[in-house]
Amino acid sequence: MTENLNIGELLRRQRQFFATGQTREVDFRLAQLRRLKQAIADFEEPITEAVRADLRRPELEGTFELSCLAEINYALKHLKRWVKPKRVSGSLAQFPASSKVYPEPLGVALIIGPWNYPFQLVISPLVGAIAAGNCAILKPSELAPHTSKVVADLIGKTFDRHYIAVVEGGVEVSQKLLAERFDRIFFTGGKRIGKIVMEAAAKHLTPVTLELGGKSPCIVDADIQLEYTAKRIIWGKCINAGQTCIAPDYLLVDRAIKPDLIDAMKATIESFFGSQPQTSPDYARIINNHHFARLAELLKDGNIVVGGETDESDRYIAPTLIDGISWESPVMEDEIFGPILPVLEYDDLGDAIAQINARPKPLALYFFSRDKNKQKRILAETSSGGLGLNETVLHVGSPTLPFGGVGESGMGSYHGKASFDTFSHYKSVLKQTFLFDIPLRYAPYKGKVDLMKSAIKK
Repeated sequence: MTENLNIGELLRRQRQFFATGQTREVDFRLAQLRRLKQAIADFEEPITEAVRADLRRPELEGTFELSCLAEINYALKHLKRWVKPKRVSGSLAQFPASSKVYPEPLGVALIIGPWNYPFQLVISPLVGAIAAGNCAILKPSELAPHTSKVVADLIGKTFDRHYIAVVEGGVEVSQKLLAERFDRIFFTGGKRIGKIVMEAAAKHLTPVTLELGGKSPCIVDADIQLEYTAKRIIWGKCINAGQTCIAPDYLLVDRAIKPDLIDAMKATIESFFGSQPQTSPDYARIINNHHFARLAELLKDGNIVVGGETDESDRYIAPTLIDGISWESPVMEDEIFGPILPVLEYDDLGDAIAQINARPKPLALYFFSRDKNKQKRILAETSSGGLGLNETVLHVGSPTLPFGGVGESGMGSYHGKASFDTFSHYKSVLKQTFLFDIPLRYAPYKGKVDLMKSAIKK
């Protein structure tokens, strides 16, 4: 544990600091966001080196961890507007009162990060917590130990631990944290652990934001630009060796275009990573031996079209396309979270939509087609956390697009204003005047019923 305190004592001191009211001041929040921004700039090299040590991430993909800077810049630009109370209209029954909605901080937040983007996905929620005026405890993933240490060092050198603190450790530490009462828990990770987090939060009636995952489908119509489609799918699947929560999990391809698309994707893999991707400097590795073994087992089903090579000593699994599978195949049971892409086919778009709707709602859904009517149909007839039309993954990088799941892929959202909203309570305030008083609501009620009904209905 980073702090030389027990967790209960740390939480108590953070509550004491929150009670001083400092975090409510907008100038304080802006100053802390600027400090965080500067700290990330100062730690840029250690961050990218740590991510490379944990995931063998290529340098360019390592810079994805710094995308939280865009979140900070967006919050700095808009925070003064976000914190202002909003006047809302009232009903005739409330006349002459005025009504406003005030955003206020929740208190102390717990942010639990994942291992696949171990810096970005713990710092980006923190931006929202700071902007909304909260204190926070961060728990980075122990499966990415180098990055966890960098997060602890950066936060420890930037903030008073009674305001923002990092607690490192494994499952036991997470269990101790979840046993405490927080004012918001923000968790990014898998569905199984998400259920544990939600169960623990329920004991204290703590609100939760769950950023989970699921099997994100990628539907490919026959009417496409073949080269761009292949590139965008392979890129979305292979960044971070497929260990991305919104990576295309499987393809559902119009039968007429399937052979051409497979050929184009095979060519794309070679153009990206060469004939031997293991030697490419631009291809990451699997996080640990457990996940390597899990992924290697999935290669035993179907017909491998390209890839399939593995090296346990290097935690390497090649970019792989698998054909000849069914909806009941093992590779279609759970989120793959690796560089393996199953290919299924369809003849009728309605059948493809029905197959997707028969399964849990995914975190992302992708549809490639020039046909605007089909695009509208996908938009209207499917449900997913996010939707990419003729693109994969990029929607996650915009502060103007709320990011989150639906159903089993999560609850709540963040990024930009949505992050501020997640860590805020919107308090409704009605202010009445003493200048006069309307007696309609008071007893005796005789002769007032029709007037009251009229007031309520307007």
